[in-house]
Amino acid sequence: MEPQQEQIFAEVEDGVATVVISNPAKRNAMTAGMWAALPGLLERLAADRGVRALVLTGAGDTFCAGADISSLREGDAPQGLAVLAEEALAAFPKPTLAAVRGYCVGGGSQLAAACDLRFAEEGASFGVTPAKLGIVYPASSTRRLVALVGPSAAKYLLFSGELIGTERALRTGLVDEVLSAGALAGRVAEFTQVLVSRSQLTQAAVKEFADGRIDRDAYWAEQARGSGDTAEGVAAFLERRTPHFTYEV
Repeated sequence: MEPQQEQIFAEVEDGVATVVISNPAKRNAMTAGMWAALPGLLERLAADRGVRALVLTGAGDTFCAGADISSLREGDAPQGLAVLAEEALAAFPKPTLAAVRGYCVGGGSQLAAACDLRFAEEGASFGVTPAKLGIVYPASSTRRLVALVGPSAAKYLLFSGELIGTERALRTGLVDEVLSAGALAGRVAEFTQVLVSRSQLTQAAVKEFADGRIDRDAYWAEQARGSGDTAEGVAAFLERRTPHFTYEV
């Protein structure tokens, strides 16, 4: 995957879409154009039946250093675009995983928090920095961060804008796994293939329920009855074979 200038691009392989944040001159900072491009890219990937999981990462050795500050000065209003991009990522119908190296700051942390899971390489740094710029962090983004790490840890990050390392990020729940140097790509590839092999029926229902949807139990029960995934899963377990799930989101 060759780094591209100031853009977000994707590649699909073995059921996994890898979305790459690329702005190498500015540690993969998100420009207004990059924020604006992300929802459409996610929409196309969501419609691709060959995509069963998504990885968000940064080009090179940095995830994302946040929003391109020059766009704030130029009046491009990236905050509204950032919220739209974040919400599109959170609404992606299949499992999403942020693979983090280096800096994951500001808008980068906003995007990582919108993913279902976050794996980080040792040495990565996380920060939510609106207090350094006098910016009001969006309500939806604040609530998502609080749901992820709890009120106290969220206030620590937002009040101070201080960076934290992988040890603290793991302890607070901001990341799910920390990998040694050089091991992140292999672990992400391994784990996403596990995700690809599992039932999309289960994963789709879990995403809704975990995000607070409480009115779809009957819907998902009906989907389960008609999907064949439950029967296949039970049969595969009893026959000691790998299940072949067919439900598609």
